[in-house]
Amino acid sequence: MATENPTLPAPEELAGTPAQEDANPMTDTTPAAGEATQGGDAAPRARRARIRPEAEMVAGSEEFSDVEEEAAAMPSVDFSDEEAALAAQGAGLEIEDETAEEAAAEALSAPAVGEERFAGKSKEELLAIFAALLAERPVQSIRREVEALKIAFYRIRRAEVEAARRTFLGQGGDESAFTPAVDGAEVRLKELFRDYRTRRDEFIASLEAEKEANLRTKLAIIEELRELVGSDETLNHTFTRFRELQQRWKETGPVPQPQVKDLWETYNLHVENFYGFIKINKELRDLDLKKNYELKLSLCEQAEALVADEQAVESFRKLQKLHDEWREAGPVANEYKEALWERFKAASARINRRHQEHFEALKAEQTKNLALKTELCAAAEELTAQPLTTRREWNRASDRLLEIQKTWKSIGFAPKKDNNRIYERFRTACDRFFEAKRRFYAGLKSEMEHNLALKIELCEAAEALAGSEEWKKTTDELIALQARWKQVGLVSRRHSDAVWKRFRAACDRFFERKSAHFSSVDDEHGRNLALKRALLDEMAAAVDRVRAEGYDVIRDFQRRWGEIGFVPIKQKEAIQKRYKAVADALFDALRGSERDRSMNRFRERVSALKGAGERRVRSERERLGSKVRQLEQEIALLENNIGFFAKSKNAEALVADVRAKIDRARDEMRSLVEKVRLLDSEEK
Repeated sequence: MATENPTLPAPEELAGTPAQEDANPMTDTTPAAGEATQGGDAAPRARRARIRPEAEMVAGSEEFSDVEEEAAAMPSVDFSDEEAALAAQGAGLEIEDETAEEAAAEALSAPAVGEERFAGKSKEELLAIFAALLAERPVQSIRREVEALKIAFYRIRRAEVEAARRTFLGQGGDESAFTPAVDGAEVRLKELFRDYRTRRDEFIASLEAEKEANLRTKLAIIEELRELVGSDETLNHTFTRFRELQQRWKETGPVPQPQVKDLWETYNLHVENFYGFIKINKELRDLDLKKNYELKLSLCEQAEALVADEQAVESFRKLQKLHDEWREAGPVANEYKEALWERFKAASARINRRHQEHFEALKAEQTKNLALKTELCAAAEELTAQPLTTRREWNRASDRLLEIQKTWKSIGFAPKKDNNRIYERFRTACDRFFEAKRRFYAGLKSEMEHNLALKIELCEAAEALAGSEEWKKTTDELIALQARWKQVGLVSRRHSDAVWKRFRAACDRFFERKSAHFSSVDDEHGRNLALKRALLDEMAAAVDRVRAEGYDVIRDFQRRWGEIGFVPIKQKEAIQKRYKAVADALFDALRGSERDRSMNRFRERVSALKGAGERRVRSERERLGSKVRQLEQEIALLENNIGFFAKSKNAEALVADVRAKIDRARDEMRSLVEKVRLLDSEEK
């Protein structure tokens, strides 16, 4: 894993001269290497080390956060309701679809239910509420409250189980061996739920039996209506019985849904037959038809008012009640019958269409939600399948999964038949991801424990060297230990500072002793600096002496420079740079005087050649010209060879050597050319 550790100097940077022995490789600054190339002027400048703590060495790297904290990190998106619902389902606490009777009863009597009612309640309080519901309320009116209550209970229960699981794993247990303890409250909840489900089943069974009984009652009423037709009884007595049968029909409760339509049509047919048979008094009949007309007209108006109601589901439910009232209403005059029915049917059709469109839109939205959630499942599964190998990669993947979970929570339900299945798939992918992350961090924790053991060994080695007085050797050994320290990986945060301080303290003890040892040389270094500056001034004024007396002057300066000891480390580079510049100037002056003397000797030789004849002069010129051409060829060959040397190992040293040869050849060639020109001028 990459960190931002500051680079420690390599061991070879601190080897070779006494000046470099004092360098603490864990300080902010280190002495420059290589100053002792001329005169051995490398000064042992001991300083108090300011050692960076290990936490600073990795500043800015998120890799240093504690393994245990990261391994325990779980998604912050709240899936507690979904998980509680699945837990309740797994415990067998499911309730079948809501019946119409339950919906009606709850709409009339149930208080507001849901998370807000049960928030903050303990398991015992929830059980007490459940028991009170069973004791005080009709079973058909508490279904929604029971659903919300079991979700609230299992939200608490799941949190307890997860806490127990973490404790078990923290104590070294195998996750596959974990079994939650039996919860007495959960046992009691299941008992109450069995009681509720038994009562609900009994209610539904009695309701169905009652509907069957109502069906038999209404069939008997229809049979009595049929028998009224052709009765020999008086009109008043017959009509009274007819009214009684109508009243009994209205008072008789609902019948099984499949028989509703046929039963009503049969009843209505016999009612109309009765009116036609008895041929009652026209005024009485008209009055009855008028009353029925007004009732059905009112039902039409109520149905049309529902069309404007934006609550599609509630409007549809109210329409069913209007249809029941329509069936119970008697006939109307034939001239109004068709028109009223068409009006009522038209309003009903619009409400039914809106109700159907509502559920089709809901179904389409749920289908769309299923597609979106399927994509999120695929994205979560793709994250799980990635080969993540570093903490940075795991952190980024965790952030991505958290975004996916937040998106999931923002999407509505999928179709009921798919909702649990798609959530199970999503949860499985998330569980696999975090299980893989847990295994990764478990391995990382083991690695950190191994690293801690290695660093403790390094601490012990540094402590063994802290009292040494072999300054050069011990410095090199501590440098090697520090290099190994950097190569060892990270350790847990709770141990990092302590082990680092221990290692740093051992290094400090050695370098503080070394600093005290070398502090006595500082004054001498200051005097040496003054002597070297004075010598440089003398060298700068000796150009004429060098030209007159030659190389011996320069050699004497070099001897005197080397005899002066070390200078302060801060002045070392500047004084060495000035010394090189002054020495180069002296060598340039020396080379200039040598060149002048060489040309003077050649002029004397040319005079002698002229005295021996022109032929000897031409021969000398040809010899010099041949030498110039030979040097040109050598220079060309050497320059060509540089291209080949650049491809070989140790190329830098080879190329430098060749360039030096080229420079010497060019200097010689310039001297020869100058001599040829001198000969040419003499011939003229």
